[in-house]
Amino acid sequence: MRPRTPGKAPASPVRKAKPARKAGRRHPLATVALLAIGLGLTGGAYAAFTTTTASAEEPQVAAASQTSVDEGKKLFQSNCATCHGLDAQGSSVAPSLIGVGAAAVDFQVGTGRMPMQMQGPQAEQKPVQFTDEQVKALADYVASLAPGPSIPEQKYLDGKGNAAHGAELFRINCAMCHNVAGAGGALTEGKFAPPLTGVSAQHIYEAMITGPQNMPVFNDLNITPQGKADIITYLKYIQNNPSPGGFELGSLGPVAEGLFLWIFGLGAIVALTVWITAKSN
Repeated sequence: MRPRTPGKAPASPVRKAKPARKAGRRHPLATVALLAIGLGLTGGAYAAFTTTTASAEEPQVAAASQTSVDEGKKLFQSNCATCHGLDAQGSSVAPSLIGVGAAAVDFQVGTGRMPMQMQGPQAEQKPVQFTDEQVKALADYVASLAPGPSIPEQKYLDGKGNAAHGAELFRINCAMCHNVAGAGGALTEGKFAPPLTGVSAQHIYEAMITGPQNMPVFNDLNITPQGKADIITYLKYIQNNPSPGGFELGSLGPVAEGLFLWIFGLGAIVALTVWITAKSN
């Protein structure tokens, strides 16, 4: 062991100098920075372009829509708020309209069921109280409160679907209440399923997606939009074509037919028997 020299500090280990960064080599974060700058410039340019386009094309549409909503709000507060509340939150005598959508308003108001004339088992159809523009304004206002079913597209209302498929869907989903011929029928507690003759295609579609009265809601998972169009086609077909079986007795089914035979058929047989007996004497 070498003796330590007094008065001298131990020598520190010699550190190797780090090699200088190669000339022209990028920093590891340079690529990320360039990407961020590029995305920012692209996004800014796109936002500026879309804002310019929107400002040139959308003012009339937005203004018209807001005007319709404001008009609908005035009509609602003066005609509907008594039962449904000023904010359409509902009351003890009427349900909330938050989330029912434009389709429900167009059906209920457009068929005259609303405003109700009097409290009863269900709202009955009567002459419409508002113009088409006022009905649309009311629908726009209620639709602005929360998302809900909207007015159906015209392509599903032209009556050019598959009537055979529509007949099958109608028998499975609707005939138990509305009758296979759409003639309507009685329900419980004084309620009834109305006849579907003379009902517009738009109101039939809206009834399926909103479920008025006792009717269930048939959303697009239950019956597709094309399936609804097929049902409308079937209903229009049977409305515009005569019954192949002759006198249809209101299309009310076996009850009406049995009653007709019991009264008139057996009555005729009894009358004929009495006549024959009288002649034989």
